[in-house]
Amino acid sequence: MAHRLTDWLAIFAVIVAVATASPACAAEAPSPPREFRAAWIATVANIDWPSKPGLSTRQQKQELIRLFDKAVELNLNAVIFQIRPAADALYQSKIEPWSEYLTGEQGQPPKPFYDPLKFAVEEAHRRGLHLHVWFNPYRVRQSGGSREHSPDHVSQTNPEIVREYGPYLWFDPGEPEAVKRFIDVITDVVRRYDIDGVHIDDYFYPYPVEGKPFPDDESYERAVAAGETLGRDDWRRQNCDRLVEQMYGAVKAEKPWVLVGISPFGIWRPGHPEGIQGLDQYAVLYADARKWLREGWVDYFTPQLYWQIEGPQSYPKLLSWWSEQNVKSRHLWPGNGAHNVRRSADVEPARNAWPAEELINQIKLTREIVEHPGNVHFSMKCLIDNRDGLTEKLKSGVYAEQAIIPEIGWLGGEAPGEPTLSANPNNKGFALKFATRGGAKPWQWIVRVREGDQWKTHVLPGAKPELSVETGRGQHKQVVASAVSRLGLEGPQATFDLQKPK
Repeated sequence: MAHRLTDWLAIFAVIVAVATASPACAAEAPSPPREFRAAWIATVANIDWPSKPGLSTRQQKQELIRLFDKAVELNLNAVIFQIRPAADALYQSKIEPWSEYLTGEQGQPPKPFYDPLKFAVEEAHRRGLHLHVWFNPYRVRQSGGSREHSPDHVSQTNPEIVREYGPYLWFDPGEPEAVKRFIDVITDVVRRYDIDGVHIDDYFYPYPVEGKPFPDDESYERAVAAGETLGRDDWRRQNCDRLVEQMYGAVKAEKPWVLVGISPFGIWRPGHPEGIQGLDQYAVLYADARKWLREGWVDYFTPQLYWQIEGPQSYPKLLSWWSEQNVKSRHLWPGNGAHNVRRSADVEPARNAWPAEELINQIKLTREIVEHPGNVHFSMKCLIDNRDGLTEKLKSGVYAEQAIIPEIGWLGGEAPGEPTLSANPNNKGFALKFATRGGAKPWQWIVRVREGDQWKTHVLPGAKPELSVETGRGQHKQVVASAVSRLGLEGPQATFDLQKPK
């Protein structure tokens, strides 16, 4: 009988805990900032991960988890993970061979076997991080890479579409088969993995080697013979345009909710805006990045603004100019050069090394210039290294609060439904667990807890809809909860009272 009475008291406590409060209270509840916060995880030359080729599967997993945990600790909400550095794969692929940066030998899978991309997606999502996959569309071999290619590498199977230029091998962008291969690779990954975004960087036609033109005479002559009337420079730009446009279409045809991002060189052309100096990517890389943004062939645009606030490549001037070009109102989330921050251990920092405050001030400027802000940091290793105290300064300052990504409204989709709550009393207070009534699957939960006139806001991963709240007997706390979709669409708020019987 005593046990049965205890059970009834527990049930009564739960019922009291979830009594719905007035809608007016929910309107007062704060929301976390909206901001895309990401870092690149570069695998080429083992920049960020894995730390060296040939590590065991266990070591590789531990290192990647460490990077993801650091991202969560810093209140980032996304990572951009490089999976195709040089016509190879850091995932199980039937199109391209395993990357040498995993095992030290191209074509050799990890042992014991695992799929790094599948593992990365699962671990990122478990922590509430967007996982965007980063491809290089044209590089076939990185400088310093092994010259022993596996038999199924494109340099061996299709050498007619590969060109040697400087210390690298490249796909010829003028070869239709090179474009098709890239689209096939992208489509395969989007179809098979639960990724959140597809991302390419600034390598289009290669950065020039002095005195050496890119060797595409044959592909251009073949195009002219087939009726091409453009001059070679315009033809090269057209080749890059086609790849970008086809990439966007291919991703959306598979999964419309997967974001497409590009991080081009930060200057479109010198003099745009007035006073800006630097490389002319339009004329040298044949990348008309402004066109891609203006055409809306991206969901987010990340120009690599790896320069200081003051100078001939002024960060705020360039960011403002790119913002003016954003006529389709895509998201503009610039790339920031954390690699330029001076190392904490340097007795005499390099001449052009930055203090951490330079990067922090760039984040503040981004928030002033861009309507729906965000920043992507190169690279994760630099945040791990805590250069000039950067990690602590971010966490105690501009990244002190958790943030959710801005809405991606042009992709449609639906928001999650209204939350429901079960609240189980425990020794310290309540164990809360959330669910929704219909709508999109929750990607994240926003849980605001009020005691008196003080609010504390928590952003929880969709996969872990649980929160412990401390409260004494008779002490009243209010919870306002909502769910957010993968595209940043927030559903209705629901308000609950928590109070243990006195």
